[in-house]
Amino acid sequence: MNPSKASKTPVGEAGRKLLKWLGIASLWSLALGAAEAPPADPHWAFLPVVRPAIPSTKISAGAANPVDTFIQARLSESGLTPSVEADRATLIRRLYLVMLGVPPTPEEVSAFLADVQPRAWERLLDRVLEDPRYGERWGRHWLDVIRFAESNGFETNRERLSAWRFRDYVIEAFNTDKPYDQFIREQIAGDALGMDVATGFLVGGPVDIVKSPDITLTTQQRADEIDDMLGTTGTSFMGLTLGCARCHTHKFDPITHTEYYSMAAIFSGVQHGERSLPLSPERAQGVARIEGRIQDLQKRLEVFIPRALTGSPTAPADRRPAVIARQNEDRFTVTDARLVRFTILATTGGEPCIDELEVWSGDHNVALASVGTKATASGSLAGYEIHKLEHLNDGRPGNTRSWISSEAGKGWVQLEFTKAERIGRVVWGRDREGNFKDRLTTRYRIEVATEPGVWKTVATSDDRTPFAGESTQPAGPVYRFEGLAESEASQGRRWLAELELARKERETLSKAPSIYSGTFSQPGATHRLHRGDPLLKRETVSPGTLALFQPLVLSTNAPERDRRLALANWIARPDNPLTARVIVNRVWQHQFGVGLVNTPNDFGRNGSKPTHPELLDWLASDLIEHGWSLKHLQRRILSSATWQQSGLPRKEALAVDAGSRLLWRFPPRRIEAEGIRDSILAVSGNLDRARGGPSFYLHVVDRENVYHYHPKEAFGPADTRRMVYAFKVRMEQDGIFGAFDCPDGSLVMPKRSVSTTPLQALNLFNSRFILDQSQTFADRLRHEAGEQPESQVRAAWQLAFNRTPQRAEAEEAMAFVRSEGLPAFCRGVLNANEFLFIP
Repeated sequence: MNPSKASKTPVGEAGRKLLKWLGIASLWSLALGAAEAPPADPHWAFLPVVRPAIPSTKISAGAANPVDTFIQARLSESGLTPSVEADRATLIRRLYLVMLGVPPTPEEVSAFLADVQPRAWERLLDRVLEDPRYGERWGRHWLDVIRFAESNGFETNRERLSAWRFRDYVIEAFNTDKPYDQFIREQIAGDALGMDVATGFLVGGPVDIVKSPDITLTTQQRADEIDDMLGTTGTSFMGLTLGCARCHTHKFDPITHTEYYSMAAIFSGVQHGERSLPLSPERAQGVARIEGRIQDLQKRLEVFIPRALTGSPTAPADRRPAVIARQNEDRFTVTDARLVRFTILATTGGEPCIDELEVWSGDHNVALASVGTKATASGSLAGYEIHKLEHLNDGRPGNTRSWISSEAGKGWVQLEFTKAERIGRVVWGRDREGNFKDRLTTRYRIEVATEPGVWKTVATSDDRTPFAGESTQPAGPVYRFEGLAESEASQGRRWLAELELARKERETLSKAPSIYSGTFSQPGATHRLHRGDPLLKRETVSPGTLALFQPLVLSTNAPERDRRLALANWIARPDNPLTARVIVNRVWQHQFGVGLVNTPNDFGRNGSKPTHPELLDWLASDLIEHGWSLKHLQRRILSSATWQQSGLPRKEALAVDAGSRLLWRFPPRRIEAEGIRDSILAVSGNLDRARGGPSFYLHVVDRENVYHYHPKEAFGPADTRRMVYAFKVRMEQDGIFGAFDCPDGSLVMPKRSVSTTPLQALNLFNSRFILDQSQTFADRLRHEAGEQPESQVRAAWQLAFNRTPQRAEAEEAMAFVRSEGLPAFCRGVLNANEFLFIP
């Protein structure tokens, strides 16, 4: 059907009303072939962030913190008033659980209660925000948002053993208060900003490593990978459901089908995989220092390298070693040459292959095409882009950039310099990366000439030991000390020993850590896919961003890295209407249990409206004006009277706002799974405070072709670190705390559910972990409080609840200890709601 005609096809008023009621008007236009964009009426989240005026009301006139002014103004509209301030013991407990994920110690509570000087709360905030546990707590929130896990998912679900480096990067970013706009840029384009590890964000999601020869399946897998990267970027940083435009123009938001694929083009050069991180400046300096020592020793040892002979030695001891696949070297008397020819006379089978041919004049490789040297050959194997003549002298060794002759068992290559050079060494190999050993040249001749046709042989394979299979000898020259004076030979052996030690040290220092952070390559053209089907390619699209605001359009051949950097800068622009709003809402959500917008990953038309839109914009403006400092935002919220309110219910307020969305009180809530486990370990005295590094396992792993993860039933000292450092398995849960609504890493998790199930109660009461920690807790009470039940109960209350027990509580608890024993009492304390909830 002609789209121009289809768009004019009458639907009828009754039909249009029905379509509008069903909410599928845009899908109808797409079915007819019309490229109808969503309605252009303004939506609050797409309007610029403008710092609003602070309300001026009688209620808020005395409020020093703008947060309180906005909150109290909204409460006044609903006929509500704020609650009184919580007591100090409650405030420090709430602060530690929200910001650090563990309760304070009795000593920390006592110190705060005793601090009667002005600004005691501000000093406590400073200490908490500088505590390294802050990054561990808030880093976990971000890892939920971006679907981080340490296994691939799908049926094989294999481990990503280096993914923990990205987790540590996130934790450190929060601890150092990395500006949020820089945090965005590094995760999308950190390889361009000296922070390669941060790009683990791009490939943090699941990937199906089982590929298929069926092009339909493999193209669909690749489209799914790009959709995961694009969708996560959109939801995490901008609160936009970009993935909804994969098959058609977005039903609700101003995101067209074409714009989706323009953004997909930005990620089309990103592949899942590991790569090496750059060396630190200190290690790089160490490598350079050792490299200088190696070069010095190699020059001293040159006199012990046997020169190539044009004849064939009769004594085996006089022969040079046989050729090897990785690298060979032919030294000869220094001579003038304008031309060098390498003639192949025999191979181990098939057409000969050379990955790189080097000709050295002193310390310079004069064979490189980059200095003007031209290569010719007897013929090159046709049909293989990776085996072309131009790879012979491009300075990039390895099979993937090598030359193969067109003749089986023979052929020649020739290099012509721009001028005559003084040369004395030729270096060549089959594959210096060590992956391939076939097609190896076993017999050859090297000739030089200063003018065409006048050749002189300078080296051959005749003086080498005949090839009898691949040798284990290392690549590089072989030194000989036979037939020399003992003093000279001894000196040479000492230099050689030093050289070998230096090479080992260089190898150790040069070994860069690897990280699961993706690999990058220049992509080909990106097409719009009709209905999202990878086999239904339509027109080519250029890399670009949304027309929502300040759109960027890049050339179709824009470098891969530049694409991601442009996107990162576009998202992190201070005038982007979404970026600051979204992160402010996420911080608010984890402070109060629910965001100002309760759909944190959807700020579009299908999301919810903010309860306090002016406050959201004021905080977003404030964040930008203070250098995108998340700790500044945290201080602003935590120092408010709103956050410091009592959490006790009030009947008249519950009748108006049962969900406490208007914040007439602080809404109590259960702490997340990680906080429960960490708090149990902290109170029992068993928490290992080691930070960073490889993850510990809460599963036993069967590493077959398909990996199987079995929850541990017994735990040792290695399993008592904070749960953020546990190996995060995709699609599997920890056997105990996974029941407490942990995300499984398959999808992004902007906010966790809070369920109440029998399995939670059973795990928290009967699991081996709880029984062990209850015993350890009891041992701690005996050690610190003595053998008297009264002292033990008081100490337990202070450790677990940060307060002194009331008389009735103490009497009941002591009777229970005498009747059932101290470990059973400790198990009851660790199961109490007061222990599990943020007050």
